[in-house]
Amino acid sequence: MHIIISGAGLAGSLMAIYLAKRGWKVDIYESRVDMRKTTISAGRSINLALSSRGIKTLHEVGLENEILKGSVKMPGRMVHDKAGNTVFAPYGRDNSEYINSISRGDLNKILMTAAEQYENVNIYFRHEVLNVDFDNKSMVLKDAESGAVYTVKADLIIGADGANSAIRRSMEKQMPGYISNIAWLDHGYKELSIPPADGGGFRIATDVLHIWPRASFMLIALPNFDGSFTCTLFYANEGAESFASMDTFEKFKTFMQNEFPNALPHMLDIEEEYHNNPVGKLGTLKCYPWRIGASAVLVGDAAHALVPFYGQGMNASFEDCRILNECIDKYGSDWDKILSEYEALRKVNGDAIGDLAVENFYEMRDKVADPVFQLKRKLEHLIENNYPDYRSKYALVTFSPEVSYSYAKSQGNKQDEYLMKVCATVNSVEELNVDEVYRVLKSL
Repeated sequence: MHIIISGAGLAGSLMAIYLAKRGWKVDIYESRVDMRKTTISAGRSINLALSSRGIKTLHEVGLENEILKGSVKMPGRMVHDKAGNTVFAPYGRDNSEYINSISRGDLNKILMTAAEQYENVNIYFRHEVLNVDFDNKSMVLKDAESGAVYTVKADLIIGADGANSAIRRSMEKQMPGYISNIAWLDHGYKELSIPPADGGGFRIATDVLHIWPRASFMLIALPNFDGSFTCTLFYANEGAESFASMDTFEKFKTFMQNEFPNALPHMLDIEEEYHNNPVGKLGTLKCYPWRIGASAVLVGDAAHALVPFYGQGMNASFEDCRILNECIDKYGSDWDKILSEYEALRKVNGDAIGDLAVENFYEMRDKVADPVFQLKRKLEHLIENNYPDYRSKYALVTFSPEVSYSYAKSQGNKQDEYLMKVCATVNSVEELNVDEVYRVLKSL
């Protein structure tokens, strides 16, 4: 087999490794420069939260240990109020369940280098896809360096080229009735940072995801291996209180001082970042179909770009690659069956995690500081530790790779609705009959 992959990002590089292990020839065409040789632009590298689904996939290709050694464990979130008070909320049963903060750029570099270790893999940078001929399984490419335009042909085309996928755009143009929609949030994001402490180490608690929820906006901070934190402000794009209204650094600094007084003193480069880091857009992509016959297929953000609030964009993309590989194992060289089953398995789950990520935006922004929600998390934590067969919605998504996203969404939302109703009627967990609460949860 000869496979063409458009995009050398996380999904494209990982998929190349899976295919290379089969001895197949894989050519990857990437429109950007090689990030291993050039400093990438700042301000669009929201840290990734690597969790069980992604780890399971990396384990299959032998990269789990190498990638995890450059990550920081986060067993829970630290919620900050305006007075500087904090509340810790664990993600799982105990500290043995955690997510891993990792740099997108560092991870992408590892995956590209790992793919290139196979002599049957080649990555061509600064190559733009101009046109796709799905009938002939060919692409017209432009080499930005030489200006040359030429055609490449293979047995299968894989679109792993992100939310603005050239492969998906070609599908949209060539397939009557193709469905593609991006639902934009009215919030955007600006990336900020906290540098390492003098002499190394962290300026604030390292083993948590920090969150400053403020009802209609929020700030988060994820630790990096070098002692720094990648911070992200999520705020309305337009309006009286928005990124648009903070048109001077003085306004921005005053806003940060008023809303995040215990974070601002650690942000030593905030003026430079205000001016240089753009406001990014946040949207959820849903499309269908994900394939054209046995000629081409989409993986990762090209098929289901997510907002980052469940930390599952990368994990879902890696799961795509693992499931596609399993379908190849199952059906061998019958690419129509391979791609058909892959699409059926992943479309419903891509839609589900897209919905969950938007739901979690409102939860993180609006609810984590709510006393009823905090009580609900205490109750859920208690139940998880006393009844091993119970898993919260967050745990179903994050720590249960054997469970589909669609199941996690339907079951988790039922559980959340019931637990919020229960916790709205009491002031403490001690007032509840936990055995009875568990019994009702099981009946759901």
